[in-house]
Amino acid sequence: MSTTLYQRLGEIDGIARIVDDVIAAHLANPVVKTRFENAKDLGRLRQMACEFFCAGTGGPQAYTGKDMLAAHRGMNISEQEYLAVMDDIIGALGKNQIDEGTKSEVIAVLYSLKDNIIRV
Repeated sequence: MSTTLYQRLGEIDGIARIVDDVIAAHLANPVVKTRFENAKDLGRLRQMACEFFCAGTGGPQAYTGKDMLAAHRGMNISEQEYLAVMDDIIGALGKNQIDEGTKSEVIAVLYSLKDNIIRV
């Protein structure tokens, strides 16, 4: 039986660790640091990211946040910022020993969302 992306990411506990590592990386990344330092509610952002990744990878959790376009509308996110965030996510996946095939799947999913994130 094949495993879901959710299972390969370590289910809710693994995804929560990855999200925590991604947020820590964003806060240290000079390209996007200010956006995350100025986030109104980093705890809510973390919760929404966990829900989004769980629901979007086959987990049982429901995503209760805005769709990607609504969440990023008006933020004028640049291509450079998008790539910096992607690099942080790839780094967090590596830190959590996620295999290359699974990493590639996550990257493909995130890349498919870029038109709902960049300069919307």
